[in-house]
Formats: sequence, structure tokens, C-alpha cells
Amino acid sequence: MKKQLKACLISIIFSVFCIFGAFAQSEQNQAYKLYSKGQYAKAIQHCKEVLGSDDKNMDYYIVLCQSLVANHQYREAEYWATQALEQNRYEHHIIESLAEARFFLGNNNSALSLFQEYISLVGVNASRIGNAYYYMGEIYIRKAAYNHADIALTAAIRYEPLNDQWWVRLGYAREMAKNYSESAKAYENALKINPSQIDAQRGKERTSQYL
Repeated sequence: MKKQLKACLISIIFSVFCIFGAFAQSEQNQAYKLYSKGQYAKAIQHCKEVLGSDDKNMDYYIVLCQSLVANHQYREAEYWATQALEQNRYEHHIIESLAEARFFLGNNNSALSLFQEYISLVGVNASRIGNAYYYMGEIYIRKAAYNHADIALTAAIRYEPLNDQWWVRLGYAREMAKNYSESAKAYENALKINPSQIDAQRGKERTSQYL
């Protein structure tokens, strides 16, 4: 009888954990679904509600920070990302979100360091690595380090070769470095992808006078 009772209790406890786990997964999926649909304000509210009672749930910190960045709430994204990293210093999703937030806040040195850390953590196959290289390129342009910008933007384009805007920025970096022939090629590649790309048209016109 005791064995049967013990087995019954174990079964009930197991069932409760399964139900709780399924519920938690469902809640997490709900937050991510809102983010994926571009409903950032709702995703932010949902994540904050969950974190209000479970402030160690890294999955919700990730969706919250990504939603805040996507919703242009960069200062708040910086705050929540900092809170999350106090619990898990090497969570690469959070590091990437913090890097983006600080990029848009104009904190170039910190953003650059964070993007470099993100790349070192995730390797070459992460979904956001192209974006990380792109933002690094933009930071180097801000710093007038145009050869470094060339390297970073070239790396970004390897991941998204059909991104005409990134080709334009690569062309600009090369133009500023007075590498006019390679700059013209970058602008031409942008125009092959998007013939109506105005910045590429203007860049090609500017560089043509040096060739």
C-alpha cells in the first residue's frame, strides 16, 4: 500500500512538473511570437510581467531586450541587458542586444567591444553575426577608420551578399579611404541588386571623376 501511495505521489509530482514546463514553454513562445510579429510593445509588456515574478528567467530577458531594441527604446534596453548580464555574463544574445543599444546611443567604444565579444562567443554561423560586422563597420566609419570599416563591412556582406545598403556603406568607406576603384565596384554591386539605389548612384558619380 505504501509503495502504491509513493508511486502515486511521484506520478502526481511528475505530472505537475510536466504541466508547469509546458506552461512555461507556452508563455515563452507567446513572448517570442509577439516579437516575431513585430508587436514589440506587447512583447515588452509580457516579458516584464513574467520577469516581475521570475527575475532569473534568461529567455524572457533575451526577448525583452531584443524587443526594446527593435522598438527603439535603447536606454531601457541597455538597462535590462545590464541586469541580465549580472546573472549570465556570457549570454551572447544579451551581449548583442546591449551592443546594438549602445551603438544607437552613440557609445561607440563600448558597442564595438561588445560586438567583438559577441563574435568571439558565437563563431561564424550565428544568425546575427552579419549585423554585428555591419555595426562594427558603421562604428569605424564614425571613427574615420575607413580601412577597418572596409574589413568589417566586407565581412558583413559575406553573410548577406544581396544587401544593397551594406554595399553602399562599403563603397562609402572605400571612397573615404580614397580607394576609388574598389569603391566604384561596391557601388556598382549595390546598383545590380537595386538599380534605384540613390546613394549608390550618387557614389558612383562621385568616384567616376577619379577613375
